Amino acid sequence: MIICGKNAVLETLRANKAVYKIWASRAFLGQDNEIFFLAKKQHIKINFVDKKDLDKLYSGAHQGYVAEIEDFKYSTVDDILNFADEKKEQPFIVILDGVEDPHNLGSVIRVCECAGVHGVIIPKHGACAINETVSKTSAGAISYVKIAKVTNLNQTIQQLKKQGLWVYGVELGGDDFYEQDLNGPIALVIGSEGYGTKSLVKKNCDKILTLPMFGNVNSLNASVACGVSCFEVVRQRRK
Repeated sequence: MIICGKNAVLETLRANKAVYKIWASRAFLGQDNEIFFLAKKQHIKINFVDKKDLDKLYSGAHQGYVAEIEDFKYSTVDDILNFADEKKEQPFIVILDGVEDPHNLGSVIRVCECAGVHGVIIPKHGACAINETVSKTSAGAISYVKIAKVTNLNQTIQQLKKQGLWVYGVELGGDDFYEQDLNGPIALVIGSEGYGTKSLVKKNCDKILTLPMFGNVNSLNASVACGVSCFEVVRQRRK
C-alpha cells in the first residue's frame, strides 16, 4: 500500500510497521528530521527525488513524502475486546454503518485514536475500506487503531450485546445523548453520510441517542458526529 504525507509516514515509522520504501522530496536532502532518523534506525533507504516523481507515485497532496508499506492488516472483534481487557478498561467501540467516503473514514479513525477508542468495526460490503486516502486523512492514526471488518454488522452487534456491551445508535429521533450514562462497556453506531443508520441496525441497538441540534440543518457529518459523541464518553469517564 502507498501512503503519503508527513504525519502518515512518521506515525507508521513510530509504530514500527513494515515500511519497504520511502521517497522524499529532493528539497529535504541534507535536512535532519525524525522521519529520516527513524528510517535510518530501521534500515529503510530513502530515495530523494524531484516533485514530479512524487506526483507520479501519488496524485494528491503528498507534502514531499511517499512510502510503500505492507497492506493494512485488519483486526478481529475479539482483538478489540482483548485490547480493552489488557488495558483494564471498559470496552469502547465505534461501529460504522456504511461510511463510504474515505475522508470521513480517515477522520473517524483519527478521532477514535485521540479519544482512546479500543477499536472500530466496519462492514465488509457497502462501505469504504482502508486505502491510501484513509491513511493520509487519519494523519497516521491507522497505525494505532484496531479496525475489524465484518461480514454481518447485525450479527456482530448481537455478539457484542451478549458480551455485555450496550450498543447505542447515534441517530435522529432518539433520547438526548447528553442525558445518557456512558460509563459502562459500550459501542456507538454511526450511520452513513447520506442515509444514516439502516433500519435493521437501529432495531438491533439497545437505544437510539440523539445529539441536540439548534440550527436549521438537522444532521452532522459522520466524522463530526463521531467526534462529538466520543468525547462526551471521554468526559463522562473522566469524572
